[in-house]
Amino acid sequence: MHLDSETFLRHKLVNLLRAVLLLTGMLLLLGLIGWVLAGWYGVLWAVLVGAVVLVVAPGVQPRLILSRSGARRLPREAAPVLYQVLERLYQRAGIQAAPQLWYVPSAALNAFAVGGRRSGAIAVTAGLLRALSLRQIAGVLAHETSHLRHNDTWVMALASLITELTSWMALFGQIMILLAIPYVLAGEVDIPWLVLLILVTVPTLSTLLQLSLSRNQEFNADLEAARLTGDPQGLAEALTRLERSRGAWLDRVFLPRRRPTWVPGWLRTHPETVERVKRLLDLTATPDMQPIVPLRTPLRAPHGVRASWGMRGPRSVGRRVFRL
Repeated sequence: MHLDSETFLRHKLVNLLRAVLLLTGMLLLLGLIGWVLAGWYGVLWAVLVGAVVLVVAPGVQPRLILSRSGARRLPREAAPVLYQVLERLYQRAGIQAAPQLWYVPSAALNAFAVGGRRSGAIAVTAGLLRALSLRQIAGVLAHETSHLRHNDTWVMALASLITELTSWMALFGQIMILLAIPYVLAGEVDIPWLVLLILVTVPTLSTLLQLSLSRNQEFNADLEAARLTGDPQGLAEALTRLERSRGAWLDRVFLPRRRPTWVPGWLRTHPETVERVKRLLDLTATPDMQPIVPLRTPLRAPHGVRASWGMRGPRSVGRRVFRL
């Protein structure tokens, strides 16, 4: 499939519509719980609490979140090529803020974005920098850049807030029914079975919608990452490498006979890697998709690449490691 402008916009609109429908469904479930508990006053209370949290939550600085996760600022002089790649990605994505790269001194292969397009940052682990080639890292950075561009962190925080409010309100309703059991036994009141069914099932439905929204945002970020880098294969190879690394060493050492645990797709926060890779490899670059990293750059990490991380920051990442 050629990822020209028309095809890209069509897929973006479909993903946006799906996200709006999922969020609307979650809000309706929250409103249903509020109405069951206290009528329209319950709906109003849920809306007010959610609004207060949404006003306060964006004020939390990405720097605070990153520091609490053990991440440290990656200075430009430590990884000049990575910053060059990220600046090009930001430019193509229309993000005006200055790029911020953080690193996590962990052997795990991972990357994540915090904040939004105005004050966002991207963190990468030492293991990811050691294991991936520049083309693969560019794909990962593009994926996280897409999350920043569309404020996906805020969207998923909203979805999480709705699910949490729904669950707590449903729990409150269940407790109230339990407290009414003596009156039920005395024959003074009847158990509201329909209300109980709603209180038990709605939180699960809200969680499933939240998971579906998360998978939708990941597919959307993959699509835009391919567009930003002009290299769908780079991100596809990175996803394959990340999938292979998850738990592989520990399983070989401690659980050599353990069979991989299968999780249904509708219970995952991320789509299955096989499906994501297939979609990426089905994309064909068009003339307006000039690769950020030249396609002649090897997909496999060059021999001898390593990152040495100390208390004061990276010492071996940068010019010698990621020079083209």
